[in-house]
Amino acid sequence: MAALLLLAGGAGYWLGKRDIQVDFSASTLPRVEVTNTTPPDNRDVDFSLFWEVWKRLERDYIDKSKINYQNMVWGAIKGMTAAIGDPYTVFLPPEQNEQAAEDLNGRFEGIGAQLGMKDDRIIVIAPLKGMPAERAGLRAGDWIISVDDVETFGWTVPEAVEHIRGPKGESVKITVLHEGGDEPVDISILRDMIQVPSVEVSFERNVAILRLYQFGDHTNLEWEKNINTIVGTCGDGTSKCEGVILDLRNNPGGYLHESVTIVSEFISEGIVVIQENASGVKEPFTVKKSGKLTKIPLVVLINKGSASASEIVAGSLRVHKRTQLVGEQSFGKGSIQERQELPEGAGLHITTAKWLLPDETWINSTGLTPDVVIADDPETVDIDEQLEKGIELLMANN
Repeated sequence: MAALLLLAGGAGYWLGKRDIQVDFSASTLPRVEVTNTTPPDNRDVDFSLFWEVWKRLERDYIDKSKINYQNMVWGAIKGMTAAIGDPYTVFLPPEQNEQAAEDLNGRFEGIGAQLGMKDDRIIVIAPLKGMPAERAGLRAGDWIISVDDVETFGWTVPEAVEHIRGPKGESVKITVLHEGGDEPVDISILRDMIQVPSVEVSFERNVAILRLYQFGDHTNLEWEKNINTIVGTCGDGTSKCEGVILDLRNNPGGYLHESVTIVSEFISEGIVVIQENASGVKEPFTVKKSGKLTKIPLVVLINKGSASASEIVAGSLRVHKRTQLVGEQSFGKGSIQERQELPEGAGLHITTAKWLLPDETWINSTGLTPDVVIADDPETVDIDEQLEKGIELLMANN
């Protein structure tokens, strides 16, 4: 559920072993051996205050059942990563790390909403189409104030996911402030089995509607299947169809390499995206295959739930003058995280780079402004104004 642009990878280092003696004589808890405490090379780190606090918690805290050594270690690591001040750089204990993997696999039990962080708040990036969150009234841009009456202040996105996700058939109360709203709203959502498709295609008025919901583990296979359906119906030009609408609304992103694949379907050559690392070194990613839809007229739909990899696709296609963007301002996430596996099933999502559009624009925090700005009126349930505008543009240009 976290809105992260993930690159598969792994890294780590070995820590030396040195026992530290801590005075537990005044504690009723069993003595533990503390190992692997040598700092990395060339780091002069004084942990005396850390162990002093540890000792006092053991000695003085009133409820000894709350003293859990493993949770204390994980909490310390969480604090270390949070101290950087980047909401996308997070440490994930084993359970949260497993949940993050399930998100990209597209199958889990929960409410069906992608969460993110903006202005130090937990927000809904996108409720997934047809899932419990959308049916209950959760909207893109909602600020989640509390979950089951527990305030979200200070939470990371994985912590929010952990509190919201749960077994099918159980409900969760989420208190939100709708964007532009004045008063918080309580929304009760019944959890269910969430199965998120990556790609779907339909045809309307001689236009292919290609909906891309996420960039996950199964996107490539589903994409190829649906592209072949479009080619079989429309051919590779304009003779049988007015064009294609690529719907990236409420798509929170995912794997960067999948965004390169998607753009490569619509342009024949050129740079798709540029990755810039901490040293300022820029690595361009270029078209990597022979696309099947390079000649078909194209319109891309975006909204405030379009983030990360979906912004790469939309922005890159516009830079290459391949499409117009229709809809609302996108989310604005221009950083890249590596998903690194750690011992004992834990994980680390760490920001290692930022991505730039082919013209070297960085859209972080600002997002993409559509060429045609149009809102989808929630009062007109049976009319999709943004989709209608996209179809109108395709027909007008043919």
